[in-house]
Amino acid sequence: MKDLLCDQFQNTVSEMMLCHRSILEILSKLQESGVRVQRSVVHSVTSCGCQKIVANKKPLPENATFLDLKHLLDSHLSGNLCKNCRDSIESEIGRSLFYMAALCNLMELNLYDIFIKEHKQLEILRGYNLT
Repeated sequence: MKDLLCDQFQNTVSEMMLCHRSILEILSKLQESGVRVQRSVVHSVTSCGCQKIVANKKPLPENATFLDLKHLLDSHLSGNLCKNCRDSIESEIGRSLFYMAALCNLMELNLYDIFIKEHKQLEILRGYNLT
C-alpha cells in the first residue's frame, strides 16, 4: 500500500509538471524549496517563538562509545511547534518532496525504490552510519 501511495504521488507530480520541465528549473526549484524549509524552521524560532534553540557544548564521558552518542547528544530544540508553524513547515517539506519526485521523473527513477534502497542501506549500517 505504501509503495502505491508513493507511486501515485510521483505520477501526480509528473502530470502536474507542465511549465517546469527543464532539469535546470527542477534543480533550482528543489534547492529553493530546501531553503524555504529552513526559513520556516528559523521562523518558528525567531518570529513565532514556539521553538527555541539552546545550543551548548555537551560534555562527553571519556568512555562513551560511538553508539552512546545517540543518547548523549540532543537536537538543541526546545518547545513545541504551534499549529501555524507546523502547517508551514509541513507545506514546505511537501513542496520539497514535490520537486524531488519531479527530479526522479526526469531522471526516470522511482522514488519508492530509492526509499527502499536507502532504508536497506541504513538497516545494514545501523549505528555505523555517520549521519
